[in-house]
Amino acid sequence: MLYSTTTPEQKRLRLRELLTSGTIVQFPGAFNPLSARLIEEKGFAGVYISGEVLANDLGLPDIGLTTLTEVATRAGQIARMTDLPAIVDADTGFGEPMNVARTVQEIENAGLAGLHIEDQFNPKRCGHLDGKNVVDLETATKRIRAAAVARRDPNFLIMARTDIRAVDGLEAAQDRAKALVEAGADAIFPEAMATLEEFKAIRDAVNVPILANMTEFGKGDLFTADQLQKVGVNMVIYPVTLLRSAMGAAERVLSTLKSLGTQQVRVPEMLTRVRLYDLVDYESYNKFDSGVFNFQLPNIR
Repeated sequence: MLYSTTTPEQKRLRLRELLTSGTIVQFPGAFNPLSARLIEEKGFAGVYISGEVLANDLGLPDIGLTTLTEVATRAGQIARMTDLPAIVDADTGFGEPMNVARTVQEIENAGLAGLHIEDQFNPKRCGHLDGKNVVDLETATKRIRAAAVARRDPNFLIMARTDIRAVDGLEAAQDRAKALVEAGADAIFPEAMATLEEFKAIRDAVNVPILANMTEFGKGDLFTADQLQKVGVNMVIYPVTLLRSAMGAAERVLSTLKSLGTQQVRVPEMLTRVRLYDLVDYESYNKFDSGVFNFQLPNIR
């Protein structure tokens, strides 16, 4: 009922355990708090909160237009609905090193288990688009040092994302990953890797957990979790999968409603009323206060 019964500190410890378990963990991307609950119910290890999804949900492109307040607020709303650890995309940290430090503490306060900060210029762009620019090594490492110094909970995960592969090549990505780990990164997110061999090259370069981004319509193939585990990847995210699926379904229903004048043919594809009430846990609220839920749920819809 209401929110998670697991504390943020417990979630952070669980994330650390997962990343050192020797088994790859899958973190689907939640686009709202209810989808985070569904991710947990389906048996996944954790929840990812994508910067692109947060921006798109506001009707904005993923170019750094969202603010720290917007990201921390929405990420907190999502994280508190699940007992799973959640990590959030904090873009470039929302400014210079001092801003990065504040970002870390605000995200900690919001109850997240960790975040990642990237080495793009601001305004940034989606990691799987062309024309990206990355900051110099000093700027990139200053961001990570600031993040590591600012955290209060030592189990809060500081992940460094690097987009340099698309700009300067794989060897540059290996070198930058090493430097980011030396600066204090607990894990590395190498963006836009094209092959399994490239993930293996990053694995060979650093001794911290690494993350793979399996986003649809991106630069690389959609590798399976087993394939990624075999080359040493510890964590895989599916950042926009649920949002794309939900919006695709919404578009189809609206087209049907417009053309037929009724949604009837789409009803079998919908979440039923009973299932929706189950997902929001009406029954627990009833046990707490019978005045909240004092009616019988129908057996259909």
